[in-house]
Amino acid sequence: MNSQFKKGVLELIVLESVRTKDMYGYELVEEVSKVVDVKEGTIYPLLKRLTNERYFETYLRESTEGPPRKYYHITASGILYLDSLEAEWEEFQSKVCNFLKEHKNNE
Repeated sequence: MNSQFKKGVLELIVLESVRTKDMYGYELVEEVSKVVDVKEGTIYPLLKRLTNERYFETYLRESTEGPPRKYYHITASGILYLDSLEAEWEEFQSKVCNFLKEHKNNE
């Protein structure tokens, strides 16, 4: 997949994943990888930024498989931000699809 396409939707996918349920970092990497191929080194800086921007809150939860895990929980402002991103995405992808269809029909 084109890296610029991936970069553009990564934030949207991460936010949407955490809207559904609180998740820890590696769990998010696995979830996002179902849609786009990503590495941990891509997701963790994004999680830090979204937390610093107060779209996520974090908390620790004990794990049966090692040290406690840091979980990410979407905040009310995170939900508002996600809703605006989704609206922008819908408008953007609709315009691009319409443009491509029109130009294919003009061939």
